[in-house]
Amino acid sequence: MATYAIGDVQGCFDELGELLERIGFDRARDRLWFVGDLVNRGPQSLEVLRFVRALEERAVVVLGNHDLHLVCLAEGLARRRGDDTLDAVLAAPDARALVAWLRHRSMLHVEDGYAMVHAGLLPQWTLERALELAREVENALRAADYRAFLARLYGGEPSAWSEALVGADRLRVIVNAMTRMRFCSLTGAMDFNAKGVEPPPGFVPWFDARPPRAEPTLVCGHWSALGLSVSKRLVALDSGCVWGGALSAFRLEDRALFQVPCRCHRPIGSD
Repeated sequence: MATYAIGDVQGCFDELGELLERIGFDRARDRLWFVGDLVNRGPQSLEVLRFVRALEERAVVVLGNHDLHLVCLAEGLARRRGDDTLDAVLAAPDARALVAWLRHRSMLHVEDGYAMVHAGLLPQWTLERALELAREVENALRAADYRAFLARLYGGEPSAWSEALVGADRLRVIVNAMTRMRFCSLTGAMDFNAKGVEPPPGFVPWFDARPPRAEPTLVCGHWSALGLSVSKRLVALDSGCVWGGALSAFRLEDRALFQVPCRCHRPIGSD
C-alpha cells in the first residue's frame, strides 16, 4: 500500500491518467491525496471530478480556491471569469451531486506525519489550532444554510487573523489563508496581490513565517510560480501543469517524486 500526494490537477485529466499509470496506482490498495484545485483552467474538469469522486475512500481531497469558485458558481453566488473552463461541469446531469460532494471535502488533512492544505497556514496557528479552524469552515460549508456563508466568502478583508474575529469575517480569513495565501508578514498579515516568487516589502513566503515547531511536513499546492519544492518541512506540489509545466506526485512513505509533462498547455496567467 502506498499514498501519493498529487499537485494541482486543474482539469488536466489526461495528465492525471498518465501520472497514475507511471506510479502504478492500484485502486485496491493505494491512496491518493489531492492538494486542491481539482478543477478549472484545464479542459476536463468534469472528468476529473467524476474520477476522483468515484475513488471514494481511496482519495483524500482538500479544497482549493478554484474548487470553491466552482461551488459558488453552481449556487449562483459568483460571476463567471473569462478564463474559467467550468461550463461542462455546470451543464452536466450530475452537476448537483458533484458540487455537493466537492463542498463536503476538507480544508486541512493531517495523517502519518504529513499535513495537507491547498495554500498555507498562518504563523500564529499551531497545527492543532489550524485543524480546529478548518473544522469551523467545513461545518459552515456543510450546514443547511451554507449558501449564506458562500454569499460572503469573497474578498481580501480582513487581511490578518485575530481570535476576536467572528462570523463571516472570521471564516473568510481562514479560507483565504488555506486556499489563497502565498506571502504573509511575520505577524500574519496576508498579501493577495503578489503571485511570483519575490515577496512584497514586509512580507515573506508563508512557510518562512511559521516559527520552528515539531510538526508534520506540510504538503501544499496553489503556487505554480514557486513550482515543485521539497524539503524536510515542506512539499509544494503545484508544478504548473496547466501552464505548460508538469503534474507531480509525491509518495509519502519514501518521499519519491514522479512527474508527467503537460499536454493541455495554456498561456501563462494567474493561478
